[in-house]
Amino acid sequence: MEHPKDIGDKTTLAIMLALRAHGFAVLVPFGENTRYDLVIDDRERLLKVQCKTGRLRRGAVLWSMCSNYGHHANPRAVRRDYAGEVDYFGVYCPETGGVYLIPMEDLAIHTLGSLRVEPPANNQRRRIRYAARYEIGRVQVHTPDSLDALSCVDEVVA
Repeated sequence: MEHPKDIGDKTTLAIMLALRAHGFAVLVPFGENTRYDLVIDDRERLLKVQCKTGRLRRGAVLWSMCSNYGHHANPRAVRRDYAGEVDYFGVYCPETGGVYLIPMEDLAIHTLGSLRVEPPANNQRRRIRYAARYEIGRVQVHTPDSLDALSCVDEVVA
């Protein structure tokens, strides 16, 4: 079973590759305690991106929109959202290979974000956030069976 840190590293790598292929300059903050994982330069502004791993469930890519601190000894809060602290969520879904860049203003702050990959079974059209609108690329990252080998990138498509 993969260690959660390895999954996060693959997610960040996939998002960085898609952002670069999409034409953004990508900066990585120094240190551990920033509320964002990357900064992108669109030649006009510097924008903060929080990277998340999405999972394909029931036709939608789902991801956590909060940091969880319940495992800490004495957390001030068990969950903390990113409102006002990041400009975008960068989401990589290993099942689809899709990398999505979602502006915070497109999201109501909740604990779980979602993007529809397949149309809803009930044919609902209003208030649906389709993944295709936010997709900036497709990346396939895999890890060989050997623990000594580094993660490999098969392909980046913007």
